Amino acid sequence: MALSARLEFRQSQSLVMTPQLMQAIKLLQLSNMDLVTYIEQELERNPLLERADDGEGEAPAIESSDADLPSQADSPDWFETEGAPSSERVASVLDTDIGNVYPDDAGPSERPALDVGALAGGDWSSVGRGGSGEDYNLESFVAGEISLTDHLSEQLAVAITDPALRLIGHDLIDQVDDAGYLRADLAATAERLGASLSDVEKVLAILQTFEPTGICARNLAECLALQLAEKDRLDPAMRALTSHLDLLARRDLAALRRLCGVDDEDLGDMIKEILALDPKPGHAFGTTQMQTVVPDVMVQPAADGGWTVELNTDTLPKVLVNQTYYAEVSKTARDEEKTFLGECFQSANWLTKSLDQRAKTILKVATEIVRQQDGFLTHGVAHLRPLNLRMIADAIGMHESTVSRVTSNKYMATTRGIFELKYFFTSSIASSEGGDAHSAEAVRHRIRQMIDAETADDVLSDDTLVKMLRDDGIDIARRTVAKYREALRIPSSVQRRRLKQLARA
Repeated sequence: MALSARLEFRQSQSLVMTPQLMQAIKLLQLSNMDLVTYIEQELERNPLLERADDGEGEAPAIESSDADLPSQADSPDWFETEGAPSSERVASVLDTDIGNVYPDDAGPSERPALDVGALAGGDWSSVGRGGSGEDYNLESFVAGEISLTDHLSEQLAVAITDPALRLIGHDLIDQVDDAGYLRADLAATAERLGASLSDVEKVLAILQTFEPTGICARNLAECLALQLAEKDRLDPAMRALTSHLDLLARRDLAALRRLCGVDDEDLGDMIKEILALDPKPGHAFGTTQMQTVVPDVMVQPAADGGWTVELNTDTLPKVLVNQTYYAEVSKTARDEEKTFLGECFQSANWLTKSLDQRAKTILKVATEIVRQQDGFLTHGVAHLRPLNLRMIADAIGMHESTVSRVTSNKYMATTRGIFELKYFFTSSIASSEGGDAHSAEAVRHRIRQMIDAETADDVLSDDTLVKMLRDDGIDIARRTVAKYREALRIPSSVQRRRLKQLARA
């Protein structure tokens, strides 16, 4: 076989992920809040980008935002002139003089004097009405949230005056978790601080008298015992009950009656007292900030009986591309500067187009979801239909991966609450009568309804639930019912029967 060298031309196709395409994909899967952060970074990096409300007013700029709906994008003119309001325009629109809308700053002599007597009398209405022209920040008077550590430290400063013992107290407080439990080894703490174990135990005993009651306990039994002692209810029977919480968790009432030496009625009253206590007293001073879910899509009833789907424009950023600034700087820029400006201009244009395309795609996917789940929006969870990504992708002519990115980290506000877009995608359960399949979420909702309606004399077992569901036309296995019940954190029929009997007693 002879070897020889030769030149050949070959033509082939391949998918290349350009930086612009990667940016468009990244924007598609970001939530509105993450998108705002990303836009802020781009505004700092790209000098040709500016916020829609930050324009100088004289340069025509390309405007695009996620707020542009498909119905608005049909306009061929993307250019908009931003300008400062003229006196004639203000007078015609607001029927007043521009001086009333944009008052001049008052001079030093025009500033009203601070009435100390009025403040002492509780009149704060005149505070902040000076002529500085700056908005007065009322949030500066809002007290910050008191953490559990600060709350305990304030009590420690009053309860203990000895510096050495106070140091031990601060160290123990630092080891209290958000629930209010002390997660520390007293012997290790004493060795680390160079103190005696008796001093550490003495300080702990003082800390356990602080508010809220039950704080600085080392376990649940000690936490409940501290609260019962505060109410003067820690008798020998109650102490025996708190020492055997594992039997209470297993609902072994016979063993508890024997250990506590009480009858059924007294045991029921004791358990009710236990259930009324706070197992996590530290949560009243929790420092964890809850992030409010901001919906990306708003769904409201329409006048014709349908649904109106629109993007949440309040949280969507608007950016402008300043062409005038680009043209002026390019005239005097050197070659390397022109190259940098060209890249920034191309990146800014691509970003605005990507934001516009992102808005159209999200709106298209959300509209199809609303069309598919019209029964849920009208009648509730029981009418939720089985749905998957392929069904949405085929209906709107997109790929499944695109639909998956759109539904990630996105929320929809409906008349029934705020739901993640992925909530509407559920697996199907076949019908026992050969009809339409049932949504798994709707079946879980049906199981919860049946269990909530049961009584102490008629607790439904998993086999009974299977029979009732099949009578309703839902073909489901017993292990599936048990899996759904456990996912809903519903105890077994045996445990529910004991709880209902205990509550009735």
